[in-house]
Amino acid sequence: MASLKDMRVRIASTKATQKITKAMQMVAASKLRRAQNAAEAARPYATKMDAVISNIAAAANGTPGAPALLAGTGNDQVHLLLVCTGERGLSGAFNSAIVRLARERANALLAQGKEVKLFCVGRKGYEQLRRTFEKRIVEHLDLRSVRQIGFANAEDIANKVLARFEAGEFDVCTLFYSRFQSVIAQIPTAQQIIPLEVAEPAANAAPSTSYEYEPEEDQILGSLLPRNLAVQIFRALLENNASFYGAQMSAMDSATRNAGEMIRKQTLIYNRTRQAQITKELIEIISGAEAV
Repeated sequence: MASLKDMRVRIASTKATQKITKAMQMVAASKLRRAQNAAEAARPYATKMDAVISNIAAAANGTPGAPALLAGTGNDQVHLLLVCTGERGLSGAFNSAIVRLARERANALLAQGKEVKLFCVGRKGYEQLRRTFEKRIVEHLDLRSVRQIGFANAEDIANKVLARFEAGEFDVCTLFYSRFQSVIAQIPTAQQIIPLEVAEPAANAAPSTSYEYEPEEDQILGSLLPRNLAVQIFRALLENNASFYGAQMSAMDSATRNAGEMIRKQTLIYNRTRQAQITKELIEIISGAEAV
């Protein structure tokens, strides 16, 4: 059995850990509101961009001059998985949930005889994926030095993806990230961004308004599609940022409560051990007095 001194050290250590987790929870909570507002503000823009492109693409898709970002390469053999995760841990299952979804997709594609390449954005995803797919990782981008995610970061990633697509390195690109729903719910999401998946109008939907475009649809799409790629990646980064702080806040709250429970149990054991030791010493003193 541990000595009373060891028990005191253990209790003090647990209390120190509890203070750290509580502080991290408060920091995550303070950053969550701003990150959540940014993610929610980006959703309408990204959704409207999709709607505009879908409207234009309805006329251009399938035509000989349709941009490759919309029509694709005509093949479905080489897949690039753009996996966006966090730079830090201590956030529960946030990073591992995104990696798990990407790993499942990669294994499914490989089982179909497809070629898989990985583009990792974020240190944690890269560290987990390289254990099994190190030779398939074609690029890794570390954002630890970025204090606040901006559109320029998403544009940089989009340009790297576009350069690889134009070089013929892949046929399909799928974006993986975590969509923020609440502090306790972050949803791992896979979204195909190349070629862009255009939503089909519902069968019972009212006929959409017809527009005349100038210049032609193909020229407009040639400008809009690369920007839409950056917009969708930017949205994913913002959703990830909010999801990370939500997951970290929840994880640190659980850690703080677990530390409190551990302190309670350790203190109970310490008091019982101390009481037993005092009782033993009293018995020894009484026995010695009687012997005299």
